[in-house]
Amino acid sequence: MNKDQSFQLGYVSKVHGLRGEVMIVLDVDYPEDYETLEHLFLEQKSRLVPFFLEHFVLQPGNKALAKFEDLNSLDQVEDLVGLGVYLPLTALPELKDDQYFFHELIGFEVFDETEGLIGPIQIVYDLETQNLLGVTHKEKEVLIPIQDGIIQKVDKAAKKVYCRLPEGLLEIYLED
Repeated sequence: MNKDQSFQLGYVSKVHGLRGEVMIVLDVDYPEDYETLEHLFLEQKSRLVPFFLEHFVLQPGNKALAKFEDLNSLDQVEDLVGLGVYLPLTALPELKDDQYFFHELIGFEVFDETEGLIGPIQIVYDLETQNLLGVTHKEKEVLIPIQDGIIQKVDKAAKKVYCRLPEGLLEIYLED
């Protein structure tokens, strides 16, 4: 499996105890959707490597305590700290029609209600403080906050995002 066929569930944040358990920080809205995992993938040297789970126990604060099969000591798991945790796209939960995953938006066209076509979404920045659409407009990257009031509608069938940009946002990016 490669990264194009997967999504990042989170990352290994630290070793827990001496028997090979690790704490995983989950970057998802509903951790309970993943509490029955039997395996996951860790990114090692730009490759996704499967790891089978003995247990995966949800913890407060979007975390999970994980124990991998055949890894039974601190020494065996300390190199896993910091690695990205991935699952296949097929493990994503079903969404309602008006919901979407950020990775689905790549390639969608962004339209502003006054400016018209802004351009295609190249990347979605999933930041701690705010999520942003990276859109190419007149050969420059424009960052559009993913917020109610700015994003008006996402039409998944037409691959379009309709928004109401704050006044002056485009001008900031187009200045020389």
